[in-house]
Amino acid sequence: MNNLTILVIDDERNLIRSIRFALMDQHIEVLGAATAREGLELARTSLPDVILLDLGLPDMSGLELLPQLRQTLTDIPVIMISAHGDTRAAVRAVKEGALDYITKPFEWDELVMLIRRSSERSHMARELSFHRRRHEHTHRLVGNSPQMEQLRQTLELIGRSSGKTMLITGPSGTGKALVARSLHDVRFTDAPFIEINCAALPEQLIEAELFGAKRGAYTGATQHRNGLIALADGGTLFLDEIGELPLPLQAKLLSFLENRSYRPIGGSREIQADVVVMAATNRDLKAEVTQGNFRSDLYYRLNILPIHAPPLAARGDDITQLIHHFSHQFARQEGCEPPRWSSDTLRLLRAYAWPGNVRELRNLVERITILHAGQDISPEYLPSEYLDSTNAPAVTSPYSEAIEDKERRLILEALQETDGHKGLAAERLGISRHALKRRIQRLGL
Repeated sequence: MNNLTILVIDDERNLIRSIRFALMDQHIEVLGAATAREGLELARTSLPDVILLDLGLPDMSGLELLPQLRQTLTDIPVIMISAHGDTRAAVRAVKEGALDYITKPFEWDELVMLIRRSSERSHMARELSFHRRRHEHTHRLVGNSPQMEQLRQTLELIGRSSGKTMLITGPSGTGKALVARSLHDVRFTDAPFIEINCAALPEQLIEAELFGAKRGAYTGATQHRNGLIALADGGTLFLDEIGELPLPLQAKLLSFLENRSYRPIGGSREIQADVVVMAATNRDLKAEVTQGNFRSDLYYRLNILPIHAPPLAARGDDITQLIHHFSHQFARQEGCEPPRWSSDTLRLLRAYAWPGNVRELRNLVERITILHAGQDISPEYLPSEYLDSTNAPAVTSPYSEAIEDKERRLILEALQETDGHKGLAAERLGISRHALKRRIQRLGL
């Protein structure tokens, strides 16, 4: 049996000493508090395995303290201590959330058995809660392909572990951020999830964003600024596009990962942070190491717990499931009926290579849902790059001209919103840059 820690909240200090002495040989550590206020504070800081709570305390009754303990420490079992004749109050406490009660004077063997049993029941309840949370959060990873089942199993194993550094790999658009968020939600019930895209900020700002800065540390630092590591303390820091992190900052990140301490810009002392670090990349970091673009020591430090988000084209019938999932999601969002996808259309989409992965599919479904809510979606409703010339039916629908007009308008709007930047416009439309260029040429834009 592993060592246990119990907290006894009772104003009889002699009783606490007696319990501590009696349980010494049972590998049970005993903490003591003589008042409700002291007991509540000690319970929150020490997180014992079991709490023994007396009904009669000097500053409030055990019945008054019990709901406060249950509200903030839901997983810790509480055993009520009652004097002879207070059995009715003890039973009431059990109805209000205590796990059990014991009457003074009690036999030590009975007390040990009750503590062990309560701890085991609490452990089983936490295990069940973990599996419920895992199911609730990993079900957002839509799909039943072998690749997705493997991903869920990996998340379960890592969620159970004490590991604090993970590397999520996979092509762009495969949902690496969703994988990170799902793993965070499996591990934590109420903790910060802080995300930064390492490619979105200039090099001179990333260090301040991550580590924070003291007032006057650099030009423009007019006040103290907490970094994202400080904000993520007790939870998760998600570093997306880690392959874009500049080499000087890679060294500082490695130092933080080694000892979980950092120094803000302009700071004079190290600050500790209890942070789970998840990094994601669509790059081949091994190749980046060979080319001198990424530190080998940082790569191996990040790659302790690797997680791979599979490309959509390798996930088989998950494509159909995702199409229906996104159709209903966007239909609820738009307040309309979802489109109805014909078997020919689904066959074409399953055969498509999906270079943009789930992000591209999601954008396509959103577009179709908005433009053709509640309609039967035959292949001619699809943009040209999704039509396989070897098996796609000829597009002779009377709606073809109207579809091209809508397509032309969407492209022009995207170009206008991005100031003519074709790469950004293609991303907004959910297609590749080359596909956008082909459409511009075909539509004569």
